[in-house]
Amino acid sequence: IMVIEWLQFRVSPLRREEFIQADGEIWTTKLATYPGFLGKEVWLNPHEESEVTIVIRWETRQQWKAITREELAPTSALFDQRMGNSYQMIDAGEYQVRKFPHSSGQ
Repeated sequence: IMVIEWLQFRVSPLRREEFIQADGEIWTTKLATYPGFLGKEVWLNPHEESEVTIVIRWETRQQWKAITREELAPTSALFDQRMGNSYQMIDAGEYQVRKFPHSSGQ
């Protein structure tokens, strides 16, 4: 079952675009090297400029959870070095994706 890693951040509105670019260059590049990484989306709240939600799709929970904190520590340090204290993670979650067949007009 595909799983979603849900990460929600509060980001300084003045640095939001920089945050999104840095996330793509640093985190997405790293995560894409792992088996099971299916893709990532950045969701922006049109009513709250400081809110950035990142949705990461993983083929299985086992593949996602096989990545250790130690493996990700250098990536995290690089991101923090670039962005400093301009952001804060405010929520994180995990979701399973269930797909249902489309019904044809019934």
